[in-house]
Amino acid sequence: MTNVETLVTPDMEEAKGVWSGSRASLPVSESDIRRWAIAVYWPDTPPKLFWDVEYAQSTRWGGIVAPREFNPFAWPVSRPQVPPQGAQPGQKPTKGQNILNGGMTDTYGVPMRPGDVISTRSRLSHWEERQGRHGLTLYSYNETEWTNQDNEWVKTRIGTLIRY
Repeated sequence: MTNVETLVTPDMEEAKGVWSGSRASLPVSESDIRRWAIAVYWPDTPPKLFWDVEYAQSTRWGGIVAPREFNPFAWPVSRPQVPPQGAQPGQKPTKGQNILNGGMTDTYGVPMRPGDVISTRSRLSHWEERQGRHGLTLYSYNETEWTNQDNEWVKTRIGTLIRY
């Protein structure tokens, strides 16, 4: 039997494809949407769709909607404790403890609206291992899904974490 080197842990094998428990946002308000849009478009005026009720009612959306990048979890709500990952300060990293953010890809469904309560869940979708210039490198892909109170799909984010 050959001893195959891998950065995949037994915890990863166990977690692959398993959705986390769901958590819900506070209800989205018009004020939340307006303030988010002002911050995102500053110093320019944000599109009227995000703050002008009369204008927004005349659009195909029939009312105010949130910018696609709006995050209803940005406000203080209870958050699960996440243990630190990778090498800790003053500690020399071992193989697999060097961690890089490999980026994120978002896809969008229905827009968020005032009154929506957004639920989120996530899972370790899959991973790939390959040889890189630093040796064996692990690319893990975490999927986060958002839905509204009507169970309509709002957004999916695939985040890539790189370990070597």
